[in-house]
Amino acid sequence: LANMTGDTPSAWNAPARGKELAIGQFDRGADVVYHAAGGTGRGVLEAAKDKGKLGIGVDSNQNGLFPGSVLTSMLKRVDVAVYEAFTSAKNGTWKAGPLDLGLKEQGVGWALDDNNQKLVTPEMKAKLEEAEKAIVSGRLEVKDYYSTQKK
Repeated sequence: LANMTGDTPSAWNAPARGKELAIGQFDRGADVVYHAAGGTGRGVLEAAKDKGKLGIGVDSNQNGLFPGSVLTSMLKRVDVAVYEAFTSAKNGTWKAGPLDLGLKEQGVGWALDDNNQKLVTPEMKAKLEEAEKAIVSGRLEVKDYYSTQKK
């Protein structure tokens, strides 16, 4: 199930609309809703709490917003990107342009803390660690759909 709140800047800061769309997904049978919606995502996570379901945060650790209702948060490790940029500048190797950091470079990850630890079973954690190792080693290929859409 997929929904969009819009394509204007205001679409990224509409928690009520995010909540409305997430409730619709939960009502159609979703158990977990993952948002990639900036401030709108707070409404998605609130809907998960209200419906007794689960949400997944994005960009930073949002597990504490609604403890017990946020399965995890997918992290953009901006700290790693900044460190890489500063280090390369210090070493004289910095180049302008995008910096692509994935699991191998520790540029992305997922959050596990006291707010969601009871939701993630040891079996789930083991599967996630197995998938991470497979991706980092290249045994499991992650498709870059964004770059294929630009062609």
